[in-house]
Amino acid sequence: MSFYEIIIISIALAMDAFTIAVACGLCMPEVSKRQTFRLAFHFGLFQALMPLIGWAAGLAVKTLVETYAPWISFILLSFIGGKMILESFQHEDSCDVKKDPTKGLSLIFLSVATSLDALAVGLSFSIMDYPIVIPSVLIGITALVLTATGIQLGKKFSKASRYSHAAELVGGIVLILIGLKLLFL
Repeated sequence: MSFYEIIIISIALAMDAFTIAVACGLCMPEVSKRQTFRLAFHFGLFQALMPLIGWAAGLAVKTLVETYAPWISFILLSFIGGKMILESFQHEDSCDVKKDPTKGLSLIFLSVATSLDALAVGLSFSIMDYPIVIPSVLIGITALVLTATGIQLGKKFSKASRYSHAAELVGGIVLILIGLKLLFL
């Protein structure tokens, strides 16, 4: 897998984090630098760790599924991509933030929820015998940057949420296309 493909996967995986960050920025009365850092750091950290966990899990089951590796990778990436495409059409515009989403359990739950697709990508990387350290770092950095950008965009532009839906749609399509490439090449 080329460096550019890893960057594209990183951007596609970060679309959930970007969308949530935009929503947080839109709904929070004030967004401090500290809140931006907390959200971006945690989303980036979880996005970096989940592929490592998925990769380790893939090593455990690799011998069982080695023959079907391209199909499994295609199915996982297509599932994630399809989920992202469906979510891009679910316009949830309500701002019901009673607690600071950049603190406590809310932050942990959001971090896990936005990084589960990265777990599946790590699993498929393991099955396909791709190394994981550099992709994992790039996935984490990309999520960190896009989360920080998203929360600030959400705060500055109240209409930015429609662009986050489009970004998630594009991210889903890209993941499906990469899955097809793995299947047929």
